[in-house]
Amino acid sequence: MFEELENIKSECQNCQRCPLGKRRTNVVFSAGVPNSDIVLIGEAPGYNEDMTGEPFVGRAGQLLDKILASVGFDRHTNIYICNTIKCRPPDNRDPLPEEKIACRNYLDRQLACLKPKIILLCGKVALSSFLDTKEGITKLRGRWFDGPMGAKMMPIFHPSYLLRNPSHKEGSPKWLMWQDMKEIKRVYDSIKTDSP
Repeated sequence: MFEELENIKSECQNCQRCPLGKRRTNVVFSAGVPNSDIVLIGEAPGYNEDMTGEPFVGRAGQLLDKILASVGFDRHTNIYICNTIKCRPPDNRDPLPEEKIACRNYLDRQLACLKPKIILLCGKVALSSFLDTKEGITKLRGRWFDGPMGAKMMPIFHPSYLLRNPSHKEGSPKWLMWQDMKEIKRVYDSIKTDSP
């Protein structure tokens, strides 16, 4: 698994399948621990990610780390993090359909290597990459869907959205995210218990 992930990463670092390849500072391939239990898929790299080559390292990444830690997840211990696309779009705009298509093979191959049991679709871009629906993340977050290779898949709010909506009141985005994380942890624990 590790060798194949390194091969895919090496291909990404030389990729010119779309114009973003000419603009990037760094390919943003992944962070965390390659494992078959849980993978979080984000949207696209931002400025900080492009500078460091690691996903979720800015303010949104700091909040994501706190959210994950609230239920015992840690990018250095038990979760793998990647993005829908590997290069930063200009001005942090959403990836164009052709950019998502150009990068999809890399993401699919990452998932095929990892064979995750749980996939978290973090934000609307990740959601739209896996679910063919007109409904937005606010309606679909917190629900389980069938994912690739038999994985359970749940859309969750992107931490940048939570930064713009700081309330913790019942029914607020942050409160809903806490409910989602408790459900994700419940399913994760049941998978760990059922594993040989």
